[in-house]
Amino acid sequence: MRLTPLHDALRHRCSRGQKSLAVLLDPDDLDEAGTRRILALSNTHPVDYFFVGGSLVTSQHQAALIRLLKAHSQVPVVLFPSNSLHIDAQADAILLLSLISGRNPDFLIGQHVVAAPLLRASQLEILPTGYMLVDSGRQTTASYMSGTTPLPHDKPTIAACTAMAGEQLGLGLIYLDGGSGALHPVSPAMIRAVRQAVALPIVVGGGISTAEKAHTALAAGADVIVIGNQIERDPEFLGEVSRVVHSYNAVLDATLN
Repeated sequence: MRLTPLHDALRHRCSRGQKSLAVLLDPDDLDEAGTRRILALSNTHPVDYFFVGGSLVTSQHQAALIRLLKAHSQVPVVLFPSNSLHIDAQADAILLLSLISGRNPDFLIGQHVVAAPLLRASQLEILPTGYMLVDSGRQTTASYMSGTTPLPHDKPTIAACTAMAGEQLGLGLIYLDGGSGALHPVSPAMIRAVRQAVALPIVVGGGISTAEKAHTALAAGADVIVIGNQIERDPEFLGEVSRVVHSYNAVLDATLN
């Protein structure tokens, strides 16, 4: 698989043991004022990626949101699409999600066929991603919209084998997601099992609502943690998690040096 610049940089960071922070911005939940608040916070508390999208984007705010991010930040903007309608060439890259935890062909290949010529024309960096929904204690929009059953929360072996299959299929990232509004995050046991099973960068999101949960996910083997809903409720939470990630990296840098 040919690595794109963002993917290559992420793999390099992961090979060194460095961790990254992504902020997921849902166009349905953020107006311009809310986006500007997050941009201001990200200048003080650095983040590594902005993910833009959601399981059901019903508003027309996505294009304006991306324009605002690109105009006021150097942080890479990565699309997190629910379907081919949400492709926007203004972004830097797209997580091309293959829902390998489910058996709905539309999210394994169907949407990808529709999107292929649009992506080719867009020049977006394509990040082929094995997307795995994990039971988080409640039905989420992602599981409802995809018509799939999440992986059992307490079955790390199933997750590990699913991730292994994704790697063997040539996918470039693994994304473990409890979904928006998750009651609890992906378990450290599951993250550790997937980390032992694959050499790919692992992204973990959903239910990371405290700094302690962020630290737990990183210590278990997550390379990128994703936060979203909690920032909308408590903008200062971004600073708490940013400090966790960058403190983790500072200790690593001191060890390597």
